[in-house]
Amino acid sequence: MNVLIVKLSSLGDVVHAMPAVQDLRAARPHAAIDWVVEGGFAPLVQRCEGVRHVIGFGLRRWRKAPLAPQTRAEWRSFREQLRGQAYDAVIDLQGLTKSGLVARAARLAPGGRRYAMANRTEGSSYEAPTRWLSDVAVRIEPRVHAVTRSRELCARAFGYEVPHELRFGLHASAVAAGGRRQSCVAFVHGTSRADKCWPEAHWIEFGRRVVAEGMSVGLPHGDEIELERGQRLAQALGPAAQVWPRAGLGELTDRLAACSGVVGVDSGLSHVAVALDLPHVQIYNFDTAWRTGPLPGPGRTRQRSVHAAPTPSVDAVWEAWREVSTA
Repeated sequence: MNVLIVKLSSLGDVVHAMPAVQDLRAARPHAAIDWVVEGGFAPLVQRCEGVRHVIGFGLRRWRKAPLAPQTRAEWRSFREQLRGQAYDAVIDLQGLTKSGLVARAARLAPGGRRYAMANRTEGSSYEAPTRWLSDVAVRIEPRVHAVTRSRELCARAFGYEVPHELRFGLHASAVAAGGRRQSCVAFVHGTSRADKCWPEAHWIEFGRRVVAEGMSVGLPHGDEIELERGQRLAQALGPAAQVWPRAGLGELTDRLAACSGVVGVDSGLSHVAVALDLPHVQIYNFDTAWRTGPLPGPGRTRQRSVHAAPTPSVDAVWEAWREVSTA
């Protein structure tokens, strides 16, 4: 059985879809699973256990030069890959018009069907055409965690119960090769929205506590604003703090996996830390951890979210860090 997952972006959303792949593999061991994703996130999906083939989708880049020869060539290549395999099931986990159109363009095997969500869930993006472009629209409980939403859709499409066990199946070469974790705590201080950030003074105070316990601090960054913030934090914390060189998503995932743990705001890299099962504290200025933060449950003690308005205190985050780092 050939299955195509359509989950294009963004980073956190892609990570949240990975457990659905693991559930599907457990319920249908002979399923061969391909995944369509924005090209920038392909290195991450390539590390997801059980994904046979990753089909890169370049819409963000193509929009910048829609009539350029390179864009036309890349679009033809994408369409050839999308239609090179006949699928028994195509599952749109995105719920947007663009993902619905991608799912519609995929080639079905005889008797194959396209599945999509029939409704919006709280806090998620959703566009009605996705259900009209599908063969089967599945209604999902409106108040549901982002991970559970994808798991439920796949389970109902294939007729199995969502397992109690939660697995992301995300591998990194540092761990797969048996590498030892470094005594480094990564600070994921950057995010797509300024109002999700933690104050720099809080990062500095927290970092001083980490350094006082003999640990170093790693500071990843994705743009110039994050680079400048990371440089300020490193200057305040001294030689034990290092701004990491800018790296691709695959290399960055491997580097995170080699750390002793991660403390971060609500951002894609924080969700990667959860998927890698690292000790991790996720900081929320808004009460949205219930739908995107680490899922609680039996045996899930290595990740925690901390929420407060206008922002969590250093003491609250430190207490959570001590809990997850000794779990």
